[in-house]
Amino acid sequence: MASASSLTITRQKQTNQYFEEDLGKGILPLQMMRIPAGSFVMGSPADELERQDNEGPQHKVTLGEFYMGRYPVTQAQWRAVAAMPQVEIELDPDPSNFKGDLHPVERVTWHEAMEFCARLSQQTQRAYSLPGEAQWEYACRAGTTTTFNFGDTITKDLANYRGDGSLGRDAYYYSGAAGEFRNSTTPVDQFGIANHWGLCDMHGNVREWCLDLSHTSYEGAPTDGSAWIANSSKQMYEQRGGSWFNDPRACRSARRNVNVPSDRHFNNGLRVICELPRTLSPSILLPVVL
Repeated sequence: MASASSLTITRQKQTNQYFEEDLGKGILPLQMMRIPAGSFVMGSPADELERQDNEGPQHKVTLGEFYMGRYPVTQAQWRAVAAMPQVEIELDPDPSNFKGDLHPVERVTWHEAMEFCARLSQQTQRAYSLPGEAQWEYACRAGTTTTFNFGDTITKDLANYRGDGSLGRDAYYYSGAAGEFRNSTTPVDQFGIANHWGLCDMHGNVREWCLDLSHTSYEGAPTDGSAWIANSSKQMYEQRGGSWFNDPRACRSARRNVNVPSDRHFNNGLRVICELPRTLSPSILLPVVL
């Protein structure tokens, strides 16, 4: 089997589009990558290692175009938006345990992530939101069907996760020797590896809040890419992507994690999406070669 690293290196170059949301003060702008309309099969196949029952049944989902942040929201970006006028609740401008302007913000609740989106929307007059679960997985996979968007294995050179086998799962997803446990977040641009649509850090670093309420399976899930907020017996929300604290099984493209909306753990972060009016898009989009 080819390693995850070789799969990434041999990808053909592609051109995508994005726009930048300037947050001022020399802060890395929000780079919003274009996610094209299309269809994909959501969930994991029955033979995927460490698969959980809530990742099925697999089902086809068709989505419209949207834009997603190239990186998880950084601490500097969080501070900039936290300084914008309040919509509903207050925001701590510096909630993170692991400090660094380019490190992803963490220790944020679902409610605070929603407030971040509301303030950004009010300031920019664009519709920012947390992604729906289907949007997140579609964007993460970017046309792939493998366990991760760079292949079926993962290495310490591709993502920030618990790679030392200390949770007793040394045999799963490792190509060769186990990696390291960094015991911290890493800067969002550390690995320099993007998927086919230009998104980075979709596996590991911080778990990313989604709009969807928790469901025990995909039975009855929407097939149009909308967030699933009905028919849930628990007030818990989905998170995606795994984190620096999790082993590889939790960082898979199909993995679903749930949490109470008030949780403030140091692996909870966010990534935003935006839907642009079609008439506005051409005037602000920039080309990028991936």
